[in-house]
Amino acid sequence: MSRAEVLDSEGPQGLDRTGGAAGARAVSPLWTLGLLRSELVTTFRRWRTLALLGVLAAVPVLIGIAIKIETSDGGSVGGGPEGGGGPAFLTQITNNGLFLVFAALAATLPVFLPMAVGVIAGDAVAGEANAGTLRYLLVAPAGRTRLLLAKYAATLVFCLAATLAVAVSALIVGALLFPLGDVTTISGTSISFGDGLIRAVLIALVVAASLIGLAALGLFVSTLTNSGIAAMATTVGLVITVQILDTIPQLHGIHPYLFPHYWLSFADLLREPFYWDDVLKNLGLQGVYAAVFGSAAWARFTAKDISA
Repeated sequence: MSRAEVLDSEGPQGLDRTGGAAGARAVSPLWTLGLLRSELVTTFRRWRTLALLGVLAAVPVLIGIAIKIETSDGGSVGGGPEGGGGPAFLTQITNNGLFLVFAALAATLPVFLPMAVGVIAGDAVAGEANAGTLRYLLVAPAGRTRLLLAKYAATLVFCLAATLAVAVSALIVGALLFPLGDVTTISGTSISFGDGLIRAVLIALVVAASLIGLAALGLFVSTLTNSGIAAMATTVGLVITVQILDTIPQLHGIHPYLFPHYWLSFADLLREPFYWDDVLKNLGLQGVYAAVFGSAAWARFTAKDISA
């Protein structure tokens, strides 16, 4: 269902100051689902979205091929005799291809995944305003709150899709290039491949949930401007800036309050038993960011003068 079909199904209505219509009838749940489906179709039909997913899926391929070439002569990852110079999880990929999933998520979470989410979230509202379609999307009985929620939900679906693109690609490449078998946890214990696969799915879900705060921040930035490019650039710039702040030792006092600080805590789910402390801190922090910037986005969007 296209945007035009969603709007036409309810008929044209006059806009009031808040994007509603005088005398508009109540919105049915089915219509609201139609609005969400329209947002999802629009988001995932864009070439930009498909290109972002393609780039993310290509990262595990490059990592897997690079490790396969480096170890083809019997050497180890990182160049050292024990492979100790390699980043987290990389040294175990040659023994078990499932670790490529963990390594790929660890490699993409600090930069590639948040940048992709920043592009989608930053363009959510500002892109519509820039294209001149935002006013038509607010035709009753949509309303600004429903439209904003639909756009945020579509962004969250992209967060999950982007994470799964990395994880599924890594699993396929890992299975093709390396052996699969029992998984050795960070604690040194061994679990079955099935249990390891379940943990991989759990970790992918945690990684996707780690991006909900950034999605809300990007949506808020998107309500501040009518330029999609400016909103995307600002959101991505904020991601980079906060990442830099999180690496400065002198600012350790604010580190626990920065949204990317606990992103890599998903590694604790590879311990036996699970170590939940930092994982729960991460999810709680993302919830706070989502609540604060989601509320700010709503306050800004409901009061914004829509002229495009």
